[in-house]
Amino acid sequence: MDTMAFSRRLVRQTASNLLRQSQQPMSARLAARTLTTQSSFAASNPRAPKRSTNRFLQVRNATSNAQVAPNSKAYLESGAIAGGQNLIDVKKVLVIGSGGLAIGQAGEFDYSGSQALKALKEAGIHSVLINPNIATIQTSHVLADEIYYLPVTPEYVTYVIEKERPDGIFLSFGGQTALNLGVKMDEMGIFDRYNVKVLGTSIQTLKTSEDRDLFAQALKEINIPIAESIAVGTIDEALDAAEKVGYPIIVRAAYALGGLGSGFANNPEELRNLSARSLTLSPQILVEKSLKGWKEAEYEVVRDASDNCITVCNMENFDPLGVHTGDSIVVSPSQTFSDEEYHMLRTAAIKIVRHLGVVGECNVQYALQPDGLDYRVIEVNARLSRSSALASKATGYPLAYTAAKIGLGHTLPELPNAVTKTTTANFEPSLDYIVTKIPRWDLSKFQNVKRDIGSAMKSVGEVMAIGRTFEESFQKAIRQVDPKFLGVQGDKFDDLDDVLANPTDRRWLAVGQAMLHEGYTVDRVHELSKIDKWFLYKIQNIVDTTHELEAIGSLYGVKKELMHKAKKQGFCDKQIAKAVNSTEDEVRARRKNFGITPFVKRIDTLAAEFPANTNYLVRISSFTNSEYLIAKHRHVLIYQKAENVSRLSPVH
Repeated sequence: MDTMAFSRRLVRQTASNLLRQSQQPMSARLAARTLTTQSSFAASNPRAPKRSTNRFLQVRNATSNAQVAPNSKAYLESGAIAGGQNLIDVKKVLVIGSGGLAIGQAGEFDYSGSQALKALKEAGIHSVLINPNIATIQTSHVLADEIYYLPVTPEYVTYVIEKERPDGIFLSFGGQTALNLGVKMDEMGIFDRYNVKVLGTSIQTLKTSEDRDLFAQALKEINIPIAESIAVGTIDEALDAAEKVGYPIIVRAAYALGGLGSGFANNPEELRNLSARSLTLSPQILVEKSLKGWKEAEYEVVRDASDNCITVCNMENFDPLGVHTGDSIVVSPSQTFSDEEYHMLRTAAIKIVRHLGVVGECNVQYALQPDGLDYRVIEVNARLSRSSALASKATGYPLAYTAAKIGLGHTLPELPNAVTKTTTANFEPSLDYIVTKIPRWDLSKFQNVKRDIGSAMKSVGEVMAIGRTFEESFQKAIRQVDPKFLGVQGDKFDDLDDVLANPTDRRWLAVGQAMLHEGYTVDRVHELSKIDKWFLYKIQNIVDTTHELEAIGSLYGVKKELMHKAKKQGFCDKQIAKAVNSTEDEVRARRKNFGITPFVKRIDTLAAEFPANTNYLVRISSFTNSEYLIAKHRHVLIYQKAENVSRLSPVH
């Protein structure tokens, strides 16, 4: 049977079925997609993240440019999305920006603040912004009604409150700076004095999530495991706590950004030096049992005041615990977790957020035992974080915008899905692709700087790539980190084993050198680096394909199957040309002769379950003619911001 004819018939039939479904009443179909307050408690086995299949992706291509469901207008007018019923009465809201750029707090919070201002403008609420950083999108007069380029300190914010007399204040969109400011001003009694409502998550919840002692007590109340730890305020107390907890330990500072002041200590002398430095940055530190080598994961959770609660995204770190998540390669959705592990952590995240009383968006970080079901909660960020911006771009779910709406009193079932316009925001996105984030460092600009990475963040930005496979998204992200990189490759190291065991900013280059040029096995790299074998086997696939291309040595010896496999694994034309001693133009011409061309796909948050019109697009490079189901010659603009913002990488 002709493959093309079969594919076209399959797509026509499936598209027809989807159209008939879209004309049916939405309520029954939405019931499976949303978790209301009542159903969420009963849903003990929520739907697991979807895995992509070729057939499913073919169907998605056929429907990706479909129009909005025919009954969308009737559905919206039916009252199913009723709009705000118990909105908070505010006429003017003060939004606190994150201030100047800092490691761990940069363009991500410009994005968050901009979304909050957009939500306020849509609601017809007068917005006042305080942010001294003029080089931001949110300080453009298109978004905010009033802008003050003043330092984010209690004195200046009090001055603005006296002058503008706002009814409410948003503290969750300015990172750690805004959070610390809000806690301090609440203790000073400023908000009570001027009758300013803190919108969204309460000050008490913010304090509980940041104060290490209160946080530990809160989680013990609901039997959520945390690493054995003791909160202290002096060096002597830290030494005594370490004797009780047992070495090695990790020190964490309260109210700190990007792991500032944290580190590992293996003996009293190291702890004395580390705690002395940490206590200059924070009045309280946590002496905690080290879990180095465990897996690290994050869950982004959204909750409204009516207790509707969803997990928008989960992410898994490529590096084991010990490397700050901001300095680690991150993939979404998680790839190495079993179904039981995934839902165990998801259930715990929802339980934590409900117990703390978060209203808006929250980030929960875990350590997971590599070979068991034991886990520990590392920390909770009861605000928009750096990871929230990544999750928004990875899923297409507008976390900051939704959190702002929730802060104004909306509930998740009241808010429409910003992408489909026909479903509610009370759903968990489904990903039929893999996202890889790689940090960007600029350590070479500094003299005598230590290149090692650990619990304190050093990266100044990050890039993000999307692909059908981990190999594709990983190699696309590598090319975005620095244009000189073609994909997985190596570099020379004086002591390769030491670099693998003690991570630096060149960690992935060390893995590439070991597997691509030094003949290290997956087991050996795993023993040294503790990176999960699943990721290493995927890198081994890239290594094997590279060696296969090099063994052929000639472009005209490369068959269609091998070319397709290479493109599916994210190889760019220039990378293939280098392996077979050819040129980029010749490889591109041969690839086109094989009918292997890039393809534009939509990020619609629902894996094509419902029709959606969105301009959030990604190019996939592994399609052949039999999969090419949308008209050719569509023009796509791929936007990239220079730094501190996740970027979609182009296909070569």
